[in-house]
Amino acid sequence: MALSALPNLSSSFLFHLKTQKSFKPPKPITITCSSQEPKKPSKNPQRPISRNRKRTPYGTSRRSILKKTFTQEQVKFTAGVSADPHVGIIGGGMAGLLCALSLEKRGVKSTVFDTISMVNVVRPCCISKLEPFNGMWHLSENGKPRGEFDAIVIAHNGKCANRLLASSGLPLIARQMKRLGLSSIWALLAAFEHHLPMGDGNVTFQGAFIKGVDSVSWMANNSLKLLGSQGNGPHCWTFFSTAVYGKQNKVPQENIPSQTAEKVKTSMLEGVEAALGLPKGSLPRPIYSRVQLWGAALPTNTPGIPCIFDPHGRAGICGDWLLRSNLESAALSGMALANHIADYLQSDGACPEELAVGLEKEFEAIEGHDIGQFALAGVESSLKQHNEMSAFQLAT
Repeated sequence: MALSALPNLSSSFLFHLKTQKSFKPPKPITITCSSQEPKKPSKNPQRPISRNRKRTPYGTSRRSILKKTFTQEQVKFTAGVSADPHVGIIGGGMAGLLCALSLEKRGVKSTVFDTISMVNVVRPCCISKLEPFNGMWHLSENGKPRGEFDAIVIAHNGKCANRLLASSGLPLIARQMKRLGLSSIWALLAAFEHHLPMGDGNVTFQGAFIKGVDSVSWMANNSLKLLGSQGNGPHCWTFFSTAVYGKQNKVPQENIPSQTAEKVKTSMLEGVEAALGLPKGSLPRPIYSRVQLWGAALPTNTPGIPCIFDPHGRAGICGDWLLRSNLESAALSGMALANHIADYLQSDGACPEELAVGLEKEFEAIEGHDIGQFALAGVESSLKQHNEMSAFQLAT
């Protein structure tokens, strides 16, 4: 096996969908990112009411979701957009946040909804239903109204996104989301009292890809990365497994059996030991450790475009998986969709067909399935595009 330590990379692969135009609304508009609830829908008796009052179980089968996805009718908004347009963004990761910030720069306000309370957006909040009514999207969380929006952005994926879109009236968007294949990987956080040994000395790199070990594909020294060589505290490491290992040891990520967690931790630490070329049983015991299954971690296919947008339904998708799975792709995907939505709002919905993006784009398999191995089929890898990046191999 071998470790490959790589320097940081800035890709020039991504691009804007259209030439950016300056959007000058009639009055200043700012982004809405607060912990307060957005304006509730009016108490009009004609507000949308679910035809089926029986709650769908959380574990809705994949077959039923697929059936709903392909039989629902397409929503088509015909009324003009509001004078003061407001976009609802479901998902507060890098793609969702950069989409919100980019909309703000174009003069469009937005509200971000997410499930984890870490930044100043509407959190914790899990949007459970989308309903088109009277020219607007009505968002709700388990029956609780969360506001009305001119357009919506889906900035997450996996089972939750598929359930949300299954009966939304957005069959084209839902179909593209359902085409996405995702693999699972295990993540291990471990803290060691001293430097990890390697050969005749200590590990000095911040991060490395690992080849030839099923249980580990990537390792990163968080303490060295954040504090440099000046840090005197514990050495905190993050380890990721391969997708193959994740599949072999997959369990419900919300309720990981303690026996499985211990097995995975032991196996991954043994993989780290082997990758560093250490004798079996010689890796220092961590003073703290925790494992977590990342169920919807790595895409196995992709359309290879920055974003997807349905102008008739005034809805779009952004996320790193649309291009390649890294932080840069997530950020630039959110920015691309924001600019596209701003162009649509500026046009007041005229000629919507010209603004449709990615609704019929075919997905292609990704060559690699582990961290750092995201070359796109049919698209030259960004790693190959940057000849100046010289990886060095540490054979063990």
